[in-house]
Amino acid sequence: MFDQRYKRGRRRALQTLAAVATVPFHAMAATAVAVPGSSTTGTRRLTQLIGSNGWAGAPQDIAMWRQMGISWGRDVAGPGQPDSPHDAMRVDRTGPRYDSDLSPVLLSNNRNGFRSLLLLAYTPGWNATVADDSKSAPVDVDAWTQYVDAVVRKYSAPPYNVRYFQIWNEAAGRLSGGLHQATFWHGPSADGDKDGVYDRAMQDYVERIHIPAARIIRKYRCHIVYGGWPDQGGVETYIKWLEYRSPVVNARMLDWVDYIDIHYMKVAELDPLYQRYVRNGPARGLWQTEIGDRYMEDPHYLARYFFDFAVWALDRNWDDPDKYVSMVYHWDGVEPFRLTQRGTPRTYTVSGRALIVLNRTVPGALQRVPAQLKLGPDVAGSAVYSNKDLVFQVAAPSGWRTISVPGLKAPVSSRADVRFIDALTGQAAPASDVALTWGKDNGSDTLNIRFKVPEIVNGARKKPPEVPVHLAYVVVSTRQVA
Repeated sequence: MFDQRYKRGRRRALQTLAAVATVPFHAMAATAVAVPGSSTTGTRRLTQLIGSNGWAGAPQDIAMWRQMGISWGRDVAGPGQPDSPHDAMRVDRTGPRYDSDLSPVLLSNNRNGFRSLLLLAYTPGWNATVADDSKSAPVDVDAWTQYVDAVVRKYSAPPYNVRYFQIWNEAAGRLSGGLHQATFWHGPSADGDKDGVYDRAMQDYVERIHIPAARIIRKYRCHIVYGGWPDQGGVETYIKWLEYRSPVVNARMLDWVDYIDIHYMKVAELDPLYQRYVRNGPARGLWQTEIGDRYMEDPHYLARYFFDFAVWALDRNWDDPDKYVSMVYHWDGVEPFRLTQRGTPRTYTVSGRALIVLNRTVPGALQRVPAQLKLGPDVAGSAVYSNKDLVFQVAAPSGWRTISVPGLKAPVSSRADVRFIDALTGQAAPASDVALTWGKDNGSDTLNIRFKVPEIVNGARKKPPEVPVHLAYVVVSTRQVA
């Protein structure tokens, strides 16, 4: 589906970035906040944000997805007409080599409460502008639209009822201002000429791929997901592509996009796209249909990403369960930077276990915390309400550390308990390693928490002068006093 040779080459470049990349933590602003019980966010849950590339097939795979909180899957539908225009149109297969039956997968997803995103791609070699290059523009656009129509017509109807379709994948790269290896959209000068630029790249993609497919998706009253803009392409170039107006169809690609989609970017990098396209429209939401991969060599990456994503979404009018989604690449593999590793039995990686801990620790309806956190020295963190629990995710080096939350009153008829939970193993620290008290801060009631970060932390080793940190959850729960 995604051309594994390309992925390996691209991720070698990303490995350098991953060594220095961190998902930023931020304290939540105390202005214009929703309070627990708000109707706009009371039905939002962490699992609504979490997806994966690939499908869960066997019953044990389905059980593992549920443990990790995965609620979305993504893969290709095809193969279309792979060898000639005289082939029968086939859209019944899925997987990187079209080696699995698609229909039973989608029916299983429906039965088990998983959502499905179908990828529409690519050009068969016989129809490619660049000879035998499946990532180049089609010579005959009708062949492309016939394939798209066959997929959307079949799978948008009962019993499948798929509503989300993604057009292409990572049409970016050197030809659009990004790095050479970051492209799934090739032009006449892209094969071997490193200095070549495909002058009609945007125009061909808008006119020959995106808008023809988008019109079909809308015809069937389904939603259009952009084909994933990769981190190397640059947000400014992405904006240029989205807002490019074709002189032939007199429309922008943006006019035919429901969900803005990017790949491998930090949560903080979502904001310019949210402000420009989602806050007041025209887009319905903002997705990342690929995150992770070699970034998951950092054992903290995934837990920090999704917790921070939840905080970010709660602060940005998360009024639809499908508005914000991120999908891990990949849930299945043999490398340590996946969610599970193949074998008998299949086993979780450290990232897969971290998702399980996150899902168990933050299982409830989410609400913003209507106060600004005061983080002690060397502590990074953020917080959400999960049902009635107040959950902090904290990262800090060894030693005693503190968090305070001004403006929170002590419960009158209930008692507050506090736990310190390792974010990678789920193990709770001894009760003596964490304590809470209520006090006064400038006359305001304040929750104060002290916790002891263990001497051996769970974070990866850092190069001096960086200090490795421990990732954990501090959970404050209340119970009625008899």
